[in-house]
Amino acid sequence: MLLTTWLTFFFAACLIAISPGSGAVLSMSHGLSYGVKKTSTTIAGLQVGLLLILAIAGAGVGSILMASEIAFNVIKTVGALYLIYLGISQWRAKVDVPHDEMVAANLVMPDWRKRFLIGFLTNATNPKGIIFMVAVLPQFISHDAPLLPQLLILGVTMCLIDLVVMHSYALAASSMQRFFRDPRLLKKQNRFFGGVLMAIGTALFFVKRSPSA
Repeated sequence: MLLTTWLTFFFAACLIAISPGSGAVLSMSHGLSYGVKKTSTTIAGLQVGLLLILAIAGAGVGSILMASEIAFNVIKTVGALYLIYLGISQWRAKVDVPHDEMVAANLVMPDWRKRFLIGFLTNATNPKGIIFMVAVLPQFISHDAPLLPQLLILGVTMCLIDLVVMHSYALAASSMQRFFRDPRLLKKQNRFFGGVLMAIGTALFFVKRSPSA
């Protein structure tokens, strides 16, 4: 892979990672609720979901999903409903503040397996991620070179960028924890992030396949 090709992909991946989306909202929500260290598990799940989409697109299955109206709509609907479900769960999350000195007690925290799964499903069922991979990824892959090494380079690059960006979102949110010790503020926080996730999920219903598919 040429250095210029990699640099172009690097900047494209940075723009995609920085742009607000369900992953960013989830990272901020968990960062504010559980702190950066606990949110790392959620972010790890996001990366595995990202790698799954990369592998699907690289194997050509993504092109099939884009070409099939039914397959694409199934993925789109599942992703939208999952984000709406996450939003409703966040909206209705119980607030428990038995000890002011314990930030971790602010919310009933899901265990690491559930946080990882939430992150994984958020990216794995995101039709916008599939569209990006199928539409953009082939432009950075040379047909004159082995596919697997190129996918590994692009996958590692993309995940490292996303790890930094998502942790930055989580860190920025967690720095505000001290302002959210009041149960009333915690409830407002839950409803804000829950509302955003539901809005993103609803917006996914309007995502269309590429006209050239």
